Amino acid sequence: MSPQVLNLRGSLARGVQSRPGALSALAVTGGVMALPTDGPVRFGRNRPSVDVCVGEDDLRVSRQHGLLTHQGGQWWVANTGQTPIRLPNSLMLHKEGDPVPLATGYTPLFLRGSASREHLLELYVADADGGQPPLLHGAVTQPPQRWRLSDQERLVLVVVGQRYLLHEAHPQPLARQRAADQLMELEPAEKWTAKKVEHIVADVRDRLSRGGVFGLRREELDEPVGNALNENLFKELVTSTTLVPPDLELLD
Repeated sequence: MSPQVLNLRGSLARGVQSRPGALSALAVTGGVMALPTDGPVRFGRNRPSVDVCVGEDDLRVSRQHGLLTHQGGQWWVANTGQTPIRLPNSLMLHKEGDPVPLATGYTPLFLRGSASREHLLELYVADADGGQPPLLHGAVTQPPQRWRLSDQERLVLVVVGQRYLLHEAHPQPLARQRAADQLMELEPAEKWTAKKVEHIVADVRDRLSRGGVFGLRREELDEPVGNALNENLFKELVTSTTLVPPDLELLD
């Protein structure tokens, strides 16, 4: 059987209900859901010959850049393209490398493209119960609390926290001045400065702290505090799926 079209808006980081052991794959162009008994899932630039089209307008992405297969009771990802695929924790998968097993749950893949572009392919492997396991048998799973952000706050937080959304091995928030420089490239009319970036991040941090998130105030942490306040902020924003990898599209 062929993979089925995935009718989903948003991000797989928030989970997806599906058949036990099913694989969901989602890019900006759309996605599919495949059962372990289905054939392999192909992804790459050539829309007519792949199941999920990724990097359609980028000639550095191969026409078939990778393959998702089910073997030995689990799903695997293999690189069949010319440029590396980056997995979480900065693991690089090359064409000559062995396939990598996918854990249950969410995995973002980043396909290297031209210049500094990276194209996101989200994957989600359902567990034996399908989708996310319930907290209690028979109980309704409670989704994480997602924090409300304005469009401007979201843009600033995606710029400052982009390394977290890229699932780097040891992410750190972007420095204020560097973030302001990037924001000026995206929105030159806004007259971005390091102080303006700092104020917006601090306002969000204060709001989440008043909402019950611990570790966002200096008095709650041991000295030296360093950058721990913002590190805790971005951990909360990513864990709660308030910010998800598809938000990186704001940087294009």
